[in-house]
Amino acid sequence: MSLKQLLKPHKGLYHIEALKKREFIIVNSLAILIGILGGYVAIVLRFMIIFFQNIFFYGTFSFGETTVLKHSLGSAVIFIPAIGGIFVGLLVYYGASEAKGHGLPEVMEAILFKAGKIRPIVGIVKAVASAICIASGGSTGREGPIIQIGSSIGSTLGQYFKFRPNLLKVLVGCGAAAGLAATFNTPIAGVIFTFEVVLFEFKTRSFIPVVVSTVFATFISRYYLGNFPAFRVPEYKFVHPVEFGFYLLLGLIAGLLSVFVIKSLYGVEDVFDKFKMPEFLKPALGGLVVGLMGLFHPEIFGIGYETVEKALNSSLPLQLLLILIVLKVMALSFTIGSGGSGGIFAPTLYIGAVMGGAFGEIMHHFFPHITANSGAYALVGMAALFAGVSRATLTAIIILFEMTLNYKIILPLMFACVVADGVSWLLTDATIYTMKLKKRGFLLQLDMEVDPLELRRVESVMIGKNDLLTILSTQSVKETFEKMVDTKHHGFPVLNRKGFLIGIITEDELLRYIKENKGNLEVKDAIPAKLIVTYPDENLHRALQKMVLHHVDYLPVVSRKNARELLGIISRSDILKVLK
Repeated sequence: MSLKQLLKPHKGLYHIEALKKREFIIVNSLAILIGILGGYVAIVLRFMIIFFQNIFFYGTFSFGETTVLKHSLGSAVIFIPAIGGIFVGLLVYYGASEAKGHGLPEVMEAILFKAGKIRPIVGIVKAVASAICIASGGSTGREGPIIQIGSSIGSTLGQYFKFRPNLLKVLVGCGAAAGLAATFNTPIAGVIFTFEVVLFEFKTRSFIPVVVSTVFATFISRYYLGNFPAFRVPEYKFVHPVEFGFYLLLGLIAGLLSVFVIKSLYGVEDVFDKFKMPEFLKPALGGLVVGLMGLFHPEIFGIGYETVEKALNSSLPLQLLLILIVLKVMALSFTIGSGGSGGIFAPTLYIGAVMGGAFGEIMHHFFPHITANSGAYALVGMAALFAGVSRATLTAIIILFEMTLNYKIILPLMFACVVADGVSWLLTDATIYTMKLKKRGFLLQLDMEVDPLELRRVESVMIGKNDLLTILSTQSVKETFEKMVDTKHHGFPVLNRKGFLIGIITEDELLRYIKENKGNLEVKDAIPAKLIVTYPDENLHRALQKMVLHHVDYLPVVSRKNARELLGIISRSDILKVLK
C-alpha cells in the first residue's frame, strides 16, 4: 500500500495543499500508534531486565525487583557478566550487527544516510541483547536500546506504508522520543533530545508528531508505573554567590572528564577491534573484566541507579566516590568497547553523580558555611558530564530537571553544563554519539541544519588505489585512448615509472590530441600542467568546490604527507550520488 493510494487525489488533479493536509493527518495518526507501542516497549524492556537479573544473580524466575548489591555469589560473580556477554555476542553476531554498542549512532546514520530505514529485526535483537547485558552486570543503560527500538518501530511502520524519506525520518524521530520519554518519565527532554541529536531539524512537520508520540508514550508509562521522578532527592538550594566559582570549576572538571570518557570508550573499542578472536566472544572477554571489578565493588554492575541516588543524597564516603569514578569509566568502556549492548546515558549520569559528589564533599569540607551538601554537586555533575560527552546541553539541563523535579538549583545546573560543553568542544571534535560515525568516515556536527556533503569524507566514497586503473606516463595518447574506450572510463591517473602521480588525463584531452594527429605523443606531454588534488580526510563539499572552481570532473586523492602519493580517485558523479 503506497502513500499515494492512501491519499487518492480527486479526478487526477494533484492538489498539493490537500496532499499536505492528508499527509499531516496520517503521520500524526501513526505518531499516536508509535507512542503507544513505545510506551509498552519501555515497560517490557524494564521488566525483561528485572527478570534476567533475577536469573543471573539469584537463580530465580521472578519479576520482583532486586538489587545486585546484595547477591550471595561470592567470587563466582566474576563470571556472570562474561556469561551474559556470550549470549549478547551470539545475538548480535547472528541476529543484527546494528544492535552492537549503544545504538544511537546507528539511528543517526539511518536518519542521515539511509533515508530513515532500519531493519525490523534490529529492534527485537536490541531489546533482548541489551536486557541480558544490563541484567548480567554490564555497565550500560536503558536509553540507548529504547531509542533504537522505538526508532525501529517508527521506521518499520513508515516502510510498510511506503513513506518518502522525509516523512520516514519523522517517524523514526517519533519512536526515539517516545522511547526516551517513557523510560525516564521525561516527555520534554524526550522531545528536545530528538531534535538536538536525532533529527537535526526543527520544523512543524516533525515537531507536532514527535510531541504527539511523546505524550502518548509518557501516558502509557505513567499509567502502569506511576508518575514519579526517576530520582528522589532533597530540596537543594543555592547557598552563597561564591558557589558560582565552585560550579564553574565543577563544569571544567566535567568537561575534562567527559573527553576522557569518550577517549576511553573508543580506545577500548579500538583495542578489541584488533583482537584476532571470534567477534561473538569479545563481549564475554569484556564482561570478565567487568566481573573482576564488580567482585570488589558491585556498585558498578548494571544501571546503578541505587548508587546514583545515594550520591544525590550525600550518602557515600569520599573515598568510595573517587574509586567509583575510575571503575565506572572502565566498566562502561569494557562493556560497550568489547561489543556489549546498551546505552551510555545512565553510565554517564552515574559517573557525573559520583564525580560531582566527590567534588562536593571536598568543597563542603573546606567551605561548609558557603556550600550546599555534596548531593547538590552530584546533581549538577550528572547534567554537566552528560552535556560534555553528548554536547546535547539543552537536553542535559531539561532531563535532570524532569528526573528530579528540583528547580531551585537550575542556575548552577545551566552554568556547569555550558562550561562542560565548551571544554569538550575545545578538546575534541566528536561526541560520544558521533565518534563512531567519525570512525566510519562521517564528519558529523550537532547542528540543526545538515549538509550531507559536509558529513562525508572523501575516503568514504573514493575509488581506492587497489581498484583503480592507472596509466604509465610513457604510454602514447593513442594507446591510452583505446584503453579508455575498452574500459569505458573517462579519466585515468598518470604515474611515472616510480609509481608517483604526475597528473590526470581525461577523454576530452585525449580526443583533442588525436584530432591534431598527435596520437604518438607520450601521455606525460598531454596532461594539464596544473594538478588539482584532494585529500582522504577532506569533506565532499570542499572536494566538489574544487571541481567546480577548476572545471574538472575528477580529482586524484593524495596523501597530505606526499602530494605525489596516489591513494585513489573521486569523480563528480561519486559525490552527487551521496545527495540522491
